[in-house]
Amino acid sequence: MLTQTGLDVCIREDFSLFHGQSVGVVCHQASVARDLGHILDHMLPLHQAGKLKIAACFGPQHGIWGHTQDNMIEWEGYVDPRTGLKFYSLYGEHRVPTAEMLKGVDHLIFDVQDVGARYYTFIWTLANCMKACEPLGIPITVLDRPNPIGGNQAEGPGHSMAYQSFVGLYPLPVRHGLTVAEVGLHLKQHWFPKCDLRVVAVERWQRHWKHRLTGLPWALPSPNMPSPETALVYPGQCLLEGTKLNEGRGTTRPFEMFGAPYIDGWKLCDRLNAQGLPGCHFRPIQYMPTFHKFGGEVCQGAYLHVTDEDSFRPVLATAVLLTQIHDLYPNDFAWQDPPYEYEYKLLPIDILAGGDGFRTNVHSGFSTGQWIEWIDGNGADIVREVKGSHLYA
Repeated sequence: MLTQTGLDVCIREDFSLFHGQSVGVVCHQASVARDLGHILDHMLPLHQAGKLKIAACFGPQHGIWGHTQDNMIEWEGYVDPRTGLKFYSLYGEHRVPTAEMLKGVDHLIFDVQDVGARYYTFIWTLANCMKACEPLGIPITVLDRPNPIGGNQAEGPGHSMAYQSFVGLYPLPVRHGLTVAEVGLHLKQHWFPKCDLRVVAVERWQRHWKHRLTGLPWALPSPNMPSPETALVYPGQCLLEGTKLNEGRGTTRPFEMFGAPYIDGWKLCDRLNAQGLPGCHFRPIQYMPTFHKFGGEVCQGAYLHVTDEDSFRPVLATAVLLTQIHDLYPNDFAWQDPPYEYEYKLLPIDILAGGDGFRTNVHSGFSTGQWIEWIDGNGADIVREVKGSHLYA
């Protein structure tokens, strides 16, 4: 009784939902089935046999094959030499598919692996596809996939539309606790009511299951998401992108490790482990990033070990660690400057956190208890609201 993704269901049914149609496919390198075959390789024989036509393919940030490394590294479309298919970029000159790109598309298929965090741009590519397809009357079918960090836990804060960006086009909790299709249903209910959104649901998945319980293979959805363990800490640790700390880019374990040359890792970890944070432990480390912030310099910091997946709160853990680093090193700690994800005025930390309150709280030296109260209080309404889009028990 193995979990089946929406793609697995379509393969089993020979993609019969799309027979006789000209389709567009939004996918990336992690759009693989249980057999590790990519969606395009499973669809190509049907395309060649004339059962359906693949009119165009669309790729999100990092490209269809995941070749671009970092934020705001754009890529542009081309004709794929192996398949002969048109590849269009939705992370370059255009982030919303144009009418010209969608010309000849009867039906748009969306099969992209998310990791359960508001910042991860793939769900906003779905929003942009809905925005483009709604007025054109083009249906979108999401081939759903499990949320790899589980769907029964959500964590604030919420998000103000005054801080709208490509790491938060519409309000969601930081850890949203939804599958991609559920995100789509939430967007349809509140923002795109006339969008013809359809779903091929996951089979045999329960909301509380993390990735390891599904038995599904892991394919990197982006270059710095090497494992399900990375995904588990990411809703908190991505906030480090809004600082001048190294967030583990340039190492083999991004987001799980972090640091800077000015930090005493042992002193920091003693303080962090004394905070009573649930489900995690900070281990002191030294490392040298090969690129990105402090590339080629020795950093000290911590490796964030998740010791209990069910009680671990990633946003809380990162909020506390940033507060402690700021407290220990007020003259060295600094926030990253814009631009970040196409926002050129607001601070990256503010668009990531969905407002300026998070940054203010770090400077105020919030205690763990204060952070819990603030995160939960600022996320309560949107956490309650997104539950209305749940498809799975």
